[in-house]
Amino acid sequence: MFIQKLTDKTGMGFAIGTALACGWYAFSPTVFSGPSSNTVAALGAIALAGLTPVVIAKYNLHRTSSGRALSMAQRLSALDRHAMVNIVNDKHQMTEVNDLLLEMTGYSRSDLIGEQVLKLYDATNRALALQIRTYLQRGEMWQGETPLRCKDGSIMYTHCTIMPLFDTKGNWSGSISVRTDITQSRQLLAEHHVSESLHELRDDIWIVRADTEHFTYVNAAARRRLGWQGTGISAHSLGDLSHQPGGKAIRAACRRMIERDESSSQFEDTLFDVPFHISIKFLRNDQNDARFLIVLNDISDRIEQERRQSEFISTVSHELRSPLTSIKGSMGLMLSNATGDLPKKAVGLLEIAHRNADRLVLILNDILDLEKISAGKLEFTLDDVNMCDLVREAAEANKSLSDRFGITLEMVGLDELPLNLRTDPNRVIQVLNNLVSNACKFSKAGDTVTIRVRDEGENVRVTVRDQGQGIPVPDQHKIFQKFADLANSARSTKGGTGLGLSICKAIVQSLGGTIGFTSREGSGTTFYFVLPKRSIMKEEASSEPTLRVAS
Repeated sequence: MFIQKLTDKTGMGFAIGTALACGWYAFSPTVFSGPSSNTVAALGAIALAGLTPVVIAKYNLHRTSSGRALSMAQRLSALDRHAMVNIVNDKHQMTEVNDLLLEMTGYSRSDLIGEQVLKLYDATNRALALQIRTYLQRGEMWQGETPLRCKDGSIMYTHCTIMPLFDTKGNWSGSISVRTDITQSRQLLAEHHVSESLHELRDDIWIVRADTEHFTYVNAAARRRLGWQGTGISAHSLGDLSHQPGGKAIRAACRRMIERDESSSQFEDTLFDVPFHISIKFLRNDQNDARFLIVLNDISDRIEQERRQSEFISTVSHELRSPLTSIKGSMGLMLSNATGDLPKKAVGLLEIAHRNADRLVLILNDILDLEKISAGKLEFTLDDVNMCDLVREAAEANKSLSDRFGITLEMVGLDELPLNLRTDPNRVIQVLNNLVSNACKFSKAGDTVTIRVRDEGENVRVTVRDQGQGIPVPDQHKIFQKFADLANSARSTKGGTGLGLSICKAIVQSLGGTIGFTSREGSGTTFYFVLPKRSIMKEEASSEPTLRVAS
């Protein structure tokens, strides 16, 4: 097209030159006279005919080139504003970077000019940079996704086109890279994939805003259970579920995590008449858009399986208890020399057998307690008590254990007004003893175990915090299971039956309360239980009110 236009304009130049030559040849004799007039006329006509097309052609070429240069400058300016551009020489040093690249990455021009282009890649992506270099040195263009390291250490994802550059002799002399930021679109795509995966999970998944407590997402399983249809999820909040025991507990746990700056919480409760293991994660970000990720795992099958196991174990336990008691009693008589003196070696072996018989009796008692709770046959004697007194009694009962492990027991909140409530003091002390003894066993010598009591209006909250190694995340869901086998439990050396926390959960829930824990590996564990000040149990008419509770 350009050649065609140039040809057309050149022909026009010859026509104009010819016309000017003819006019000069005809007009010049009237101006010049003498013998040389014909010569002047002829030379002038020849000059005009020859030079006019050249002048016109140069003028047109200059105007075309200026227009093309202006158009190219405008295009480069648009590219410079839209994309990040850098130029690299044959030594892989950056020689040019545009303003947008500096703005997006946080570097200054002096930070990059003269530096190796590898500076824009973190250690995990150096292999990609070297692969791109190989393509360019072969004279091939490279296109794809490149993660760039910003000055603050963050990673920005870009879509990049890199062209090799060559000198006049055809030798590779560097490259030019044009990049566009795809970080946000990449994040949105990842969130879409995550959302699709969450949507198909069998567990109920909720995402709730921390500031308003309104829902931002529920997966398909949760929608079916909640009965919510359409897109109006954000119109619902945790308050809509507060009439349900589990919904009220979830809302209280979320608010408590904000107050105490906790990152996670786990407990079990009932929602819509379905038993759930509830896990809450507090997700913070820099935009003050904190959210709660709430996962509800239906444990109906597990509870039914535990019930069947409990029935079987309970039957076996009842059958074992009587002969084991007889064996233990006989060994006790022998150790007391009721049958005469025994050899020293025999006494040592008998003491080992007697201690293990004691342990078996404890296991059987715990199993029978669980069976009674499951069958609704465990009796609770309710009385008006001061929780501070119960904590002091539990601390005193565990003093010998804390001394043995070199642990300091600290009690907080006992100097305030009495925290009176109506509950079963013996069962509460049983829970306290279990939590305090566990905290001592899993702490290091010189650590402090803190027992804290706090008034929460209609409830009393007790926490037992240790400074131990914490509970591994993969094991946290097992904590309240029977015979839970944790990676760092070391039950053989620290003692215990593996049933204590299961019994604690059953007792606390039977008393109308909730129990749970927070833990971070390397930072210790905090167990807590919350009991109502006014018992929700119905007392039987008697001089010593007792209550049989259902599981």
